[in-house]
Amino acid sequence: MVFSSVIFLVYFLPAFLLLYFITPKNLKNFVLLGSSIFFYAWGAPKFIFVILATTTIDFYFVRLLHNASDEKKRKLFLVLSLCLNVGLLFYFKYCNFFVENVNSILSSCGVTEVGWTSVVLPIGISFYTFESITYVVDVYRKVHKPLDNFWQYQLYIILFPKLIAGPIIRYHEIHDQIADRSANDTLDNKLTGFYRFCLGLGKKVLIANVMAAKADEIFNMPAETLTSSLAWIGMLAYTFQIYFDFSGYSDMAIGIGKMIGFKFPENFDNPYTSKSITEFWRRWHITLGSWMKNYLYIPLGGNKVNNKYKLYFNLWIVFILSGFWHGAAWTFIIWGVYHGMWLILERVFLNKVYEKIGAVASTLICFLLVAIGWVFFRAEKTSDALVFVKKLFTLDFKLPEHFLDNEFLFFGALAILFSFFASFSIGRKIQNTVYFSNYGLGGNLLATIIACALFTISLASITSSGFNPFIYFRF
Repeated sequence: MVFSSVIFLVYFLPAFLLLYFITPKNLKNFVLLGSSIFFYAWGAPKFIFVILATTTIDFYFVRLLHNASDEKKRKLFLVLSLCLNVGLLFYFKYCNFFVENVNSILSSCGVTEVGWTSVVLPIGISFYTFESITYVVDVYRKVHKPLDNFWQYQLYIILFPKLIAGPIIRYHEIHDQIADRSANDTLDNKLTGFYRFCLGLGKKVLIANVMAAKADEIFNMPAETLTSSLAWIGMLAYTFQIYFDFSGYSDMAIGIGKMIGFKFPENFDNPYTSKSITEFWRRWHITLGSWMKNYLYIPLGGNKVNNKYKLYFNLWIVFILSGFWHGAAWTFIIWGVYHGMWLILERVFLNKVYEKIGAVASTLICFLLVAIGWVFFRAEKTSDALVFVKKLFTLDFKLPEHFLDNEFLFFGALAILFSFFASFSIGRKIQNTVYFSNYGLGGNLLATIIACALFTISLASITSSGFNPFIYFRF
């Protein structure tokens, strides 16, 4: 079940909110936990038992770690918990990848391939595994104490608004809200949460889905048959699809959280307005970037290493792993290597170049570099991605007749507008007003009308079309 589905919008969400709001305060967490279990089990009934079992084992590992009498025992339980979580992630997400590559090598050597039954990937496994790792590592680092209440820990891990695709939330960011959300349980938060949800729904359904249809059409063509025009349209369509798809989901998650008293961290901050790849990664999937920094980059030495080559190596390792986290395929690894390369080059000399050429040129260059990187993220095979990128620069601008329909042109224009309007002060002011201000009576009335219109139009679009992809569903 995803947020942009009819079953969620028409049945699950209204029923959940009604039940949650009428439930006494002391029972709200049980309603939320039960609803979260049902939400996950609806799409993956077999794997809900995997989550419940591993979180149960993890809960007791962390308590044993916290109560251990010496450092050796603490490290032992830390390692056991990490092995459980990383092993779970490796088995479900990466076993197929490694077996396929081993078999490819064996086949080329004339050796019998390894017998293997493909493993099905549980939805959202990367996200809840990362949060489990966050929890145990922070307890080990004494950032916070472990939870005494088993059900509260289950709720932290399996909380349905952020379960499938984040944001990735560190326990200490919401620890006080798990036990008591009364401070955030206000009418204003319920209303602004609803507005945020509808805004995210509109971004995903009305913009991302239209971009996705065109991107799929072009990326499904044989790469050798593409013209430059088709390649550019496909690349840009996917560039806007992935942003509005994922940021739309984050908006919906943050909105649902606000409606029930949670304050989740922001996950996107106008990433396509970035003037460098370094800045892009401070604005794109912010919670993943923070996770990578705190649990990979800093433990490797961060910026405090002895020489610049060690620093460059650490950056590359982090982004290779970031690419591998996104998907078990060579295209994702290359995507990580690609971003790591630009981060290193910026530290070597590109930042000075950006300063000289100015903000507009730097933004356009950064956007182009990011868009080219998305080709590897989207392509099924590395060879297809390389041919696709080559086609961008062949200067063959033929385009099939009537290829660009009015719907794509209109929503493409909206995608460009909403991707870049925060580059200007008036755009940032409007955005901050929409996302973060107190509306007042008149503002709430207008916002309610707009939100209800977005909800209705989005629902109509979903029901009239069977096309409703969700990129991060498989991560």
